Amino acid sequence: DVQVRESGGGSVQVGESLRLSCVASGYTYSDFCMGYFRQTPGKEREAVAAIDSDGKINYADDVKGRFTISRGNVKNTLYLEMTSLRPEDSAMYYCAATWACGGGWSAHNVYVYWGQGSQVTVSA
Repeated sequence: DVQVRESGGGSVQVGESLRLSCVASGYTYSDFCMGYFRQTPGKEREAVAAIDSDGKINYADDVKGRFTISRGNVKNTLYLEMTSLRPEDSAMYYCAATWACGGGWSAHNVYVYWGQGSQVTVSA
């Protein structure tokens, strides 16, 4: 079975940085499409960034230039480097994986496997 485990997150001040890490274990034949979503209470889960199985990277408009998603050297590991953090970036961040995303990278129902979530809190 595939399991998605996350680490990182925490509480920072405005303008500071954080890194989230994620591993999708249990499948090593090829690269998953992997991405991060975030959610605040009462709101829909929204896509933040994803890297597809072919290496294509996509970002949500409001994180472009501030967040960087990348793969690790170990298959199906993922990092999200978040810089210049803002209070509106505060949310529960979820790592997700599936076999290929294509144009549906920002749709949460495209992803099959999900992590437990990591809280990110940015204080002014």
